[in-house]
Amino acid sequence: MKLPVMILTAVALVLLVACSGCTNAPETPPATPVPTTRIATPAPTQIITIATPEPLRTLPPEQVVDLQLNKDRTYSDIILHYNGGRGMMFVQKIMMRVTRSDGIVEEQYMRDGQKPQQGDEIVIRGTRGSDRCEVYLTSAGTVYKIKDESLIIGGMY
Repeated sequence: MKLPVMILTAVALVLLVACSGCTNAPETPPATPVPTTRIATPAPTQIITIATPEPLRTLPPEQVVDLQLNKDRTYSDIILHYNGGRGMMFVQKIMMRVTRSDGIVEEQYMRDGQKPQQGDEIVIRGTRGSDRCEVYLTSAGTVYKIKDESLIIGGMY
């Protein structure tokens, strides 16, 4: 007799659960998108720094050397030629910096930073426009800016 009572009780429980609505999964309201704000980012800016020009420094008379600066008419190369001179025994390094008219800056040491010898030269590619050339010479442990010139090929075609 216990078996029919148990079956009847189980059926009653299932009906009660079904009537109460617990068998269905709870309904979730539709998701509403969160409003987003688009922030405009500014375009990258180019920072241009303008260096304060260094004044030219004159070598002491006993340390004077002969340097010739030219711009090749055919290829626009900028050539610094070292001819030696009375102060050549004091010269430790010679460096040339070229700021081309297209904005490219290039530096080069004579003999890769070693003591230059008479007849050495530096050649840096220039442009057809106006290129600025600065020459620095280290003599007896002191750095001198001895040339600062704008070079342009005369009679441009």
